[in-house]
Amino acid sequence: MTVFRSNKQIYVQIINDLTGNTLAAASSLGMEHMPKKEQAQKVGELVAKKAAEKGIQAVVFDRNGYLYHGRVKELADAARKGGLNF
Repeated sequence: MTVFRSNKQIYVQIINDLTGNTLAAASSLGMEHMPKKEQAQKVGELVAKKAAEKGIQAVVFDRNGYLYHGRVKELADAARKGGLNF
């Protein structure tokens, strides 16, 4: 599971490293009317739901060099709460 955040949005993908295929993805596009941390929580919940639908229970969390606080931490906590293990 890899995370990318820009100044306005946050994106997450679950990628199969062996084949390079994206298995599930979610982003905060269309959620501009809420605080950024709340957007990150919603994205984390959404990616956990999509992963569960595809039978994915465990992932490796790649924060792409971003510090583990703020929006990245909110996304990770929401994904864990949604059922993903990492």
